[in-house]
Amino acid sequence: MNIKNVYILDNRAILYINGDDAKEFLQNLISNDINKVSDVNSCFSSLLTPQGKFLYEFIIVKHKSGYLIDCEKPQAEELFKQLSLYKLRSKVEILNLSNEFVVAAFSPEKFLTFSESKDEIGFTIKYREDPIFLDPRNKQLGARLIINLEKLYLSLKKLDLHDADLKEYYSLSHRLGIVPKDLNKLQDKLFGIECNFEELNGIDFKKGCYVGQENTARIKLKNKLLKRLLPINVINGKLYEGESIYNNEIEIGKVLIDSEYPFALIKYLNENFDEKANFKTKEASINIKKPDWIKN
Repeated sequence: MNIKNVYILDNRAILYINGDDAKEFLQNLISNDINKVSDVNSCFSSLLTPQGKFLYEFIIVKHKSGYLIDCEKPQAEELFKQLSLYKLRSKVEILNLSNEFVVAAFSPEKFLTFSESKDEIGFTIKYREDPIFLDPRNKQLGARLIINLEKLYLSLKKLDLHDADLKEYYSLSHRLGIVPKDLNKLQDKLFGIECNFEELNGIDFKKGCYVGQENTARIKLKNKLLKRLLPINVINGKLYEGESIYNNEIEIGKVLIDSEYPFALIKYLNENFDEKANFKTKEASINIKKPDWIKN
């Protein structure tokens, strides 16, 4: 990232959760520990099915008396409805602020020019009351600013940040092995832990119960994690969502996201998975690289 570039993430949306029971409400649902979230720290988390399958992922940021939820815009309305279903009699207010707030991303180097900043994932500061935080998944993704749309461009001018091509940010995220968009294509098709949420700091195995906790813990404790969501690079041809990926005649995975930034669920421990190999689908030749931040 160029230190003066900023990327307006127009595929992101903001929900706001507050009320007397907001903290306990989130703690009982999300895969991470809400106690990690404070005025100086934000966290990445997810909402899973009771079976531990992926539904939604998001970043949680402390704001005033409640929490901002930075999620993908195509999933925002569904996430809002899902949270509302769990609300029951809890003293919680859930607001969709997507028409009022916007998310912008910029380089980690720019973040570290702020006097209060620290080189720690999730570290959060305020710029004129608006939160800026180093991405809690991977600091190579830079920092994020959540700000009222009316203040956005004046603030960017004062910060000496210049609007850049969003495709640069998406490409960086894809190269890092972190899904930048089209998360709806993953829903209920793989376990949350197979989305690499442990390595992306999105699961806390020490917290109490949450939705999907039982299967997530079982996969972890019994070393049953045999598949992972990994980025695909197309050498030639065309991908199709849901199709199988082969090494010779052996199936080693399935395409889940077939867009410009594709991902597949890969049997990464299978003896037929070789990062140096070219794999095949029905109409494409591809390669697959396991990100460096996945250690096993």
